[in-house]
Amino acid sequence: MASRASSEGAASPAPVRIPAVQGLGTTWYERGPRYWLRRCLTAVLWLAVLAFCCYIALVLYGSFRTELPSGVRTVWDWAQVVASAGALVWGWQVQRRDHRRKLLDPPAPDAFRAAKRDQSRRTPGLVLAGRVLWLVAAPVIPALAAWVVGWSVAMLTVHEYPSEVGARRWFEAQSGQIRTS
Repeated sequence: MASRASSEGAASPAPVRIPAVQGLGTTWYERGPRYWLRRCLTAVLWLAVLAFCCYIALVLYGSFRTELPSGVRTVWDWAQVVASAGALVWGWQVQRRDHRRKLLDPPAPDAFRAAKRDQSRRTPGLVLAGRVLWLVAAPVIPALAAWVVGWSVAMLTVHEYPSEVGARRWFEAQSGQIRTS
């Protein structure tokens, strides 16, 4: 039988580093106070940006609304309230379905970073196209803003992000741990 100091014994594998997840670093592994602080700060920042976007959306809608006759304006406002409530729920459902789909096949840390990099390359063109769409969409902008709010709140209130699940599975596979859950 080989001793631990013997060259015949199997070498212990090198320890695997905990992968960093974008926005959470390595805090996702222990889910301690630093993890929840990061999650809360992310939520506060997102909600501040959403509040500003909703304000801009309502200003744009108000500029469209002033051009309507007073009788049509009331009907249009109520239609916007109904459409916004529906869009809020729809945005929530879209995000939750997408989240469940991503949890079935969560990305490994490298795949997640590559997907984010690809997404950031497409962003400038989408921003340019979005400027024109804001002007065209002014009549229904409150409903669009409600959809974004529903989607964002659903994204912020999940128990665990798909990137965390993917990083956890990758880490367990690399370190030879067996999943218990």
